[in-house]
Amino acid sequence: MSFLVSFVVVVALLSGLFLYADARKRYDLIDSVWGPGFAVIAVVTLLLADGDPTRKWLVAALTVIWGVRLGVHIHLRNRTKDEDPRYQDILKRAKGNPRLRMYRVYLTQAVIMWVVSLPVQAAGHLSAPFGVLDWIGAVLWVVGFTFEAVGDWQLSRFRADPANKGAVIDRGLWRYTRHPNYFGDAVVWWGLYLFAVHSWLAALTVVGPVVMTLLLAKGTGKPLLEKDIVSRRPGYADYVRRTSGFVPLPPKKLVG
Repeated sequence: MSFLVSFVVVVALLSGLFLYADARKRYDLIDSVWGPGFAVIAVVTLLLADGDPTRKWLVAALTVIWGVRLGVHIHLRNRTKDEDPRYQDILKRAKGNPRLRMYRVYLTQAVIMWVVSLPVQAAGHLSAPFGVLDWIGAVLWVVGFTFEAVGDWQLSRFRADPANKGAVIDRGLWRYTRHPNYFGDAVVWWGLYLFAVHSWLAALTVVGPVVMTLLLAKGTGKPLLEKDIVSRRPGYADYVRRTSGFVPLPPKKLVG
């Protein structure tokens, strides 16, 4: 029952957000609500699920912490910027009613959010005692959250320094991966998934971290961000050649 309720809640949440965004004519507001949307699903699951109390409370807390931090970070980053051009591009390319096309984008995000959160929802219903897999999941979450939060903090500090305008960050975690925040995000969700693998049925929720990882590494994350960055930042081509695109690795030594 909680799965259905969480789906209805997240669709209602993003439908309401769409109406607000449409009134403001700024549709990238959905980016700021991406993380908090997962937090809402986690709270709904916590209230309705009847699984092991330790597991369901911990999973809910970890999801809320991750989601709220991400939402606050994106909001603070975007509030002084113009709207992400991707959304205006969607409106320009829309066939028929552009507002309806944008609403479909919001609904698609709602469905993806619900699918990715399946491990969190399943974990809330599991009655198996808290065990080794749960502890490993918690450790993975900490590793992923650290990569994501520290990576975002390092990038924010780098961009805040006028001396770095047009430069490429290649220090800290960014020395080992071009996207420590995306890598950390994926690890967070693999950690949350381990809380759910106490039954074969719940283990099928692996679709959640798989979808999140593919989005970050192959979909709307890394590829979209790097689409035209080389033309805007001359040093980025060399950075790409020496730095791992996703999984942290020692930087390569360039010859010549």
